Amino acid sequence: MYLEKLKLDGKIAVVTGAGQGIGAACARALGEAGAKVIVADFMPERIDATVAELRKLKIDTHGAKLDVTKSKEVNAVCADIVKNHGRVDILVNNAGVARSDVRAEDTSDDHWRHHMDVNVDGLFWCCRAFGGAMLKQGKGSIVNIGSMSGFIVNKPQPQSFYNASKAAVHHLTRSLAAEWGARGVRVNAVAPTYIETPLTAFGIKESPEMYKTWLEMTPMGRVGQPDEIASVVHFLASDAASLMTGSIVLADGGYCCW
Repeated sequence: MYLEKLKLDGKIAVVTGAGQGIGAACARALGEAGAKVIVADFMPERIDATVAELRKLKIDTHGAKLDVTKSKEVNAVCADIVKNHGRVDILVNNAGVARSDVRAEDTSDDHWRHHMDVNVDGLFWCCRAFGGAMLKQGKGSIVNIGSMSGFIVNKPQPQSFYNASKAAVHHLTRSLAAEWGARGVRVNAVAPTYIETPLTAFGIKESPEMYKTWLEMTPMGRVGQPDEIASVVHFLASDAASLMTGSIVLADGGYCCW
């Protein structure tokens, strides 16, 4: 009974930013659970690489070029996916940016706007389009990728723009969950710690002192791996989490305990 709830056979899952890192891991996790996976990314070469890797694992997967900051493009891609695959059951909003280590007083308009365009606006355009399709079906599951930075202020790197964007993701998740809960669409989020991906290379690989601080502030004493977040996403997307909506699940190695 319980293992059956984790299976995603026959489900259509869309993962944004699936060309690398957490997104690619989420695509694999959902595919291994039986879902047909749509790899959505704005870089064709990343799409091709992820699709090829998943197909080696016999996962039914297709690519979709998508710039989440363009609402009309999001709407068109959603309509195309529904037309070609019949429905959308799962959306993982993973596309995001983190150009950190910029002080608030030095943050340009463009730097601020870029983070909001991708992390907040783009996420909402996807929720609106794919969530709208789910509402017509009467069922669906959306999993947003937030951050522990939506709960705390990171140190030593200044990144007020990023923290604000992820706090917005968390509250948007709760708001949509409350609005859509009675109509069959669940909306949850995962709030990761530092995960070893290209987005965190500036700290892990390029700044030994910063990395040392990150580890000292994490009770588990390590950063996370993409598959550890993908496992939580898989759970939230599945019927095993059928009573959960509006939840922000911390996967932070204990960082927020201190």
